[in-house]
Amino acid sequence: MVLFTDRVEAGRRLALQLDYLRGQDIVVLGIPRGGVPVAFEVAAALDVPLDVIVVRKLGVPFQPEFAMGAIGEGGEQLIDESTVALTGVTDAEVSAVEARERVNLDARVARLRPGRSRIPLDGRTVVIVDDGVATGATARVACDVARRFGAENVILAVPVIAASTLAEMTGADDIVYLAAPETFWAVGQFYTDFSATTDDEVARLLDEAARRLTGPSGTTTPSPEAGVDDEVEIPVDVVTLNGHLHLPVSPTGVVLFAHGSGSSRHSPRNQYVADVLFEAGLGILLFDLLTPEEELDRGNVFDIELLGRRLAAVTHWLTERPETAGCRIGYFGASTGAAAALWAAGEPGTHIAAVVSRGGRPDLAGTRLPLVTAPTLLIVGGADITVLEVNREAQKHLRCENSLAVVPGATHLFEEPGALGAVAELAADWFARHLLPASTGAPA
Repeated sequence: MVLFTDRVEAGRRLALQLDYLRGQDIVVLGIPRGGVPVAFEVAAALDVPLDVIVVRKLGVPFQPEFAMGAIGEGGEQLIDESTVALTGVTDAEVSAVEARERVNLDARVARLRPGRSRIPLDGRTVVIVDDGVATGATARVACDVARRFGAENVILAVPVIAASTLAEMTGADDIVYLAAPETFWAVGQFYTDFSATTDDEVARLLDEAARRLTGPSGTTTPSPEAGVDDEVEIPVDVVTLNGHLHLPVSPTGVVLFAHGSGSSRHSPRNQYVADVLFEAGLGILLFDLLTPEEELDRGNVFDIELLGRRLAAVTHWLTERPETAGCRIGYFGASTGAAAALWAAGEPGTHIAAVVSRGGRPDLAGTRLPLVTAPTLLIVGGADITVLEVNREAQKHLRCENSLAVVPGATHLFEEPGALGAVAELAADWFARHLLPASTGAPA
């Protein structure tokens, strides 16, 4: 039984269940590593600080994936005595496993919080988030650690939790969840994409969350000399779309990000690429093509005409703003967002200067492909065989300047070391050539 596309979608759906906490003094704590992408979405939706709460599972020596307990920051420990008795693990073996995992825990804390202090929890409500709970040992230790650090109220929030664990779960004042199935083998069975989350991605999400909040109110005050760095609301038809507009001083080119299925403006991959493009001198508009309620209908996620019309409408909104009037406009699309970008670029009367597709489905733009006049770069992972063939076929229908760039060894999500960096460099070069003045030059 699959419930979620990936951790991003799960986090956004979980955030809707936690909306009642909005306006309270809250800190969201993600359990590394897989819980942090989920927690990032929750913290962003509630506009509150994000930190990690580092916990390590204690695995049975001869079957490490089978938990016999967990340890956490501050010396916290939980041992499941029934599991220890059942497996015959000795006290000496438990101590040896704990000593080893304590070293790993301390090292992970240092990697994830380099030069950053732990966010104070004294007297605050703490929402502890993971991507799912099977046995509950890790979650219970995380709750105990949060209380040790001064949390007044502890809420455990997860997309999915085993029904048997839910019935016996202790440590939290409240548990918020989306599903509690009776049949539960592993958290990954409930996700279409359960790719491993790296320490680098966790650190990047924490950095992004810290940049989002510059004070206790969670608001930013951009300096006029520094351009624009604003959360924006974009009225389109009968809905309002949320976005983030980041502009350098006197921008000449702006890139709009069209996200793919199950993704959002908080996608760490698109955030990473956006940062690289901004450093190259480009303005950025990250926004959601659908409202959270609309995303619950999976049909909307694959309605390319709907997404394309939304993108065209947002483009019109952007060009009507005084600070971006006259800017050259580019589209960066991922997955189905790439099809929406090409559909909108082929809309009669639009003037798009460049399009970049990352692991996209340009074929879904259908009859719009020959109408696209904007120079188009298709970036595909070399190991993403099916999508690579789809892009090669779609390229035959493009009549504009176009190029297909293959990142060797990369899979669909470009998770391999250096793969996403290669995407960002290719996109920055393409947009710099087509959106920035010739004197600016392309980035190295």
